[in-house]
Amino acid sequence: MPIYEYHCDACDKIFECLILGNEKPECPSCNSKKVKKLISSCSFFSKGSHGQTVKSAASNSACSGCTATSCTTCDH
Repeated sequence: MPIYEYHCDACDKIFECLILGNEKPECPSCNSKKVKKLISSCSFFSKGSHGQTVKSAASNSACSGCTATSCTTCDH
C-alpha cells in the first residue's frame, strides 16, 4: 500500500501516512482530519557502471511546479 505525505491545516505539521483502501488520514500530532495530500517526489539509488552509485530524484526537474509550503527534498 502507498505511503502518502500530508499537510495538516489545523497544526501546520507535515507527516507521512500509510493509507489502506478508503481510509481517511488523521494528523498524528493533533488528530485533525483537516489534512491535504502533498505531491511527493520519489528518489532512488542504483549502481551505475563501474560500481558508481547514481542518485536520481523527481524533484530535480519538478521544482518549478512545486506548490508545497516546504520541501524536504530540495529545501525550498
